[in-house]
Amino acid sequence: MRRLMNMENKLLSRMSISCFITLSTEIIFRRSSLRLFCHVTESSSTESEKENGILINNLMVMGVDIKMVRKRQPGVLKRQITNEDGLKKFLQAKGANREAIASIISRYPRSIIRSYQSLNERWEIWRSILMSDLEIVTILKRSPESFFRSGNNTNMQKNIALFSSLGLTSKDLGKMLTRVPRVFSNSTELNDQIINLLSEIYVNLGGENPDDFVKEIISRNVFILLRSSKQVKANIQFLQSSFNLDNDELLTLLHGQGGDILDLSNEYLKKTLGNVKDKLLSHGCTETEVNTFVLKHLRILYLSPQNLNEKIDFLLHANISLHQMLRSPLIFDKSLNTISSRIYELEKADYNFGIHGIGIIALSKQRFKAKLETLQCA
Repeated sequence: MRRLMNMENKLLSRMSISCFITLSTEIIFRRSSLRLFCHVTESSSTESEKENGILINNLMVMGVDIKMVRKRQPGVLKRQITNEDGLKKFLQAKGANREAIASIISRYPRSIIRSYQSLNERWEIWRSILMSDLEIVTILKRSPESFFRSGNNTNMQKNIALFSSLGLTSKDLGKMLTRVPRVFSNSTELNDQIINLLSEIYVNLGGENPDDFVKEIISRNVFILLRSSKQVKANIQFLQSSFNLDNDELLTLLHGQGGDILDLSNEYLKKTLGNVKDKLLSHGCTETEVNTFVLKHLRILYLSPQNLNEKIDFLLHANISLHQMLRSPLIFDKSLNTISSRIYELEKADYNFGIHGIGIIALSKQRFKAKLETLQCA
């Protein structure tokens, strides 16, 4: 009996040792396998973080500014599949030279991930609005983001249909695309919000042809489509309350220069109007004179306080009265350098600002030159 029990204990002991060895071996190998797997994963992750050297060399040969690419969209340089050569050939076929292509890619690197099909579809849509390929190339050189930012060609076609439904012609759409191409990348819902808001405001003010009003505002100030409906509404309310306008007066203002400033930020609008009033009142103008002046030349609200104040101070120093400025507000559309140089030339020609006024300073470059030559001859 003892022998049997001893044999059983020995057998169990051997089995435990064997199981322990097996289990230990399994754990050791599992840990080794796990460490190996983790090491591979980390290595793969490191590799994916590296830039594509071949891509960088290709872009450098094309004249692309790699530093600018790293600053703007560095992730592009880590891609393994790109279409820089296809993009180059596509743009060359449309009339773009080497410098233009390099500039486009440098300023909007993601352009090299667009496929030929996407590029061609987008180009055909733009070409249906603009007159030539070179017009599109000109826009791309100025604003490559407008063409390449979105690959959603269907969205752009919907926006074209939306704007066309307002009565905007191909010529109008061409101007919009040339000036602010980004509005065609907006979602149609976003553009529709502004359109509906303008229509609603016009009807609430007593207007009878909201479609014509919306068309007029957008064709004159397409930048309004880049603003939120909340901001546009706040600007309209601010204009009405600041000048105590009734509905008819506000409608008249919006049909005129009022529509030109609706794209400004509400805070900037408040800041510039406050500065205009403070500056003019400090020089003896009445509240009525200030309001009349601003309403006749609302674009003065585009000028920063510093810009406007410097121009007024300079003109006063040149012995031009504030009332002369108010009668010729277009003078403020000229840069301070232009105002300074023209006053200098006119003084040399013995021009009398008190007798002849200061409107000559606000003339176009060509007309001013012709007028100055006449004065010099006389």
